[in-house]
Amino acid sequence: MRMLAITRLDRYIIGHVFALTGIVALALTAIYTFVTFVTESRNLGQGNFGVPQLTLYVLLLIPTSVYLLLPIIAMLGTLMGLGTLAAQSEIIAMRAAGVSLMRIGRSTLFAGALLGLISLALGDWLAPMAKVKAETMQSEARSGVKAGSLSVPVWLREGDSVIHIKSLINEKQFSEAEIFKLAPDLSLRSILVAREGAYENGRWRFSDVERTDFGADGTHVTQASTLDWGDQPSPEVLRLFLLRANAISIHGLLRLMEYLRVNGLSSREYALELWRKLITPLTVMAMMLFTIPFVMGPLRSTGAGQRLLVGVLIGVSFYVVNEVTANTGQLYGWTPVLSAGLPTVVLVAIAMLRLRALR
Repeated sequence: MRMLAITRLDRYIIGHVFALTGIVALALTAIYTFVTFVTESRNLGQGNFGVPQLTLYVLLLIPTSVYLLLPIIAMLGTLMGLGTLAAQSEIIAMRAAGVSLMRIGRSTLFAGALLGLISLALGDWLAPMAKVKAETMQSEARSGVKAGSLSVPVWLREGDSVIHIKSLINEKQFSEAEIFKLAPDLSLRSILVAREGAYENGRWRFSDVERTDFGADGTHVTQASTLDWGDQPSPEVLRLFLLRANAISIHGLLRLMEYLRVNGLSSREYALELWRKLITPLTVMAMMLFTIPFVMGPLRSTGAGQRLLVGVLIGVSFYVVNEVTANTGQLYGWTPVLSAGLPTVVLVAIAMLRLRALR
C-alpha cells in the first residue's frame, strides 16, 4: 500500500501534467468545435434551424469532441507538462536526487488513471446524452416537428413499399410516417402519410391518414381518420433500430449484443465498439506513458513547438494504426478484444522497453 501512496512528488508531476493537459484540451476542442460549426452551417435556414440553434447544437457536441480527442490531448499534455519540467532542469534535479524514470512514469500513470476515468464518464454518460439531445434538437428545428425524447428516424423497405418513420417512439408506436408504394418499374404508385401509428392485436393501426394515388387518369387523394395496415414492419425489426440508436453507451451496446445473440445475428461489429470503449481509458494511460522516453531523451532540450509537432505526429499515427487494426480485425475475423486492444498493448510494450533502456 505504501508503494501506491501519492506523495508530494506525485502531486507535483500530476499538477504540471494536468495544467498543460487542460490548456491543450481547450485549444484542440476549440479548433474541433469551430470546424464543426463551419461544417454544420450548411444546414442554416432549414426550418427553424438558425444561428442560435446551430450554436447550441455545436456546444452540446463538445463532450463528444473531448472524448474523441482525449488520447491525443492526454499525450500532448504529458509531452508539454514533462517537457516544461525537463526544460527547467527539474527532471535532472529529480534524477540527481535518486528518482528513477520508472518512478516518474508511475506519477504520470496516476494522472493517466484520472484522465482515463474522465474518458470513461464522458464516453458512457455525458457524451452520449449530450449527443442525443443535440441531434433531437437539430431534428426538431429542421423539421418543425416535436420529436420527443428519443426521435429515432427509420428508413426501410418492405416488398414494394419504402417506409420512412420520422420519429420512432418505441417498437410499437411512432409519429409521422410516410409509405411510398412502388410499381415494378420502380415508378411511384402511391404515397401514404400517417400522423401516428400503433401496433395492436398483431397489426398496425394508423391515425390521421392521407393517401395519394398516381394513375394514368390523374392523381387521387383520400383521407381517413384511421386505417388498419398489415403486420409489417414487425416490432422486432423496429426494436433493432431503437437498440442501435442507444448503442453509444456501454449499457446500450450490451443490450444490442444480447438482442442480436438471441436472434441468431452477428454482434461482432458492436462487440468491437464495446471493447474500444472499455480500452479507451487504458489507451489514454498508454499514450501518456509512451511520451516519457521522448521527453527524457531526444526532446529534453527542444522547444515547446517541436514537442508539440512530434506529439501531433505520434497522435495522428496512433489514430491511423488504431483504425487500420480495427478494420483489419473485422476483415480477418480477429477477436474483438484483439482488434481493439492490440495497438494499445504494443504501445505499452514499446514504452516500457524504452524506459528500461533510458534507465
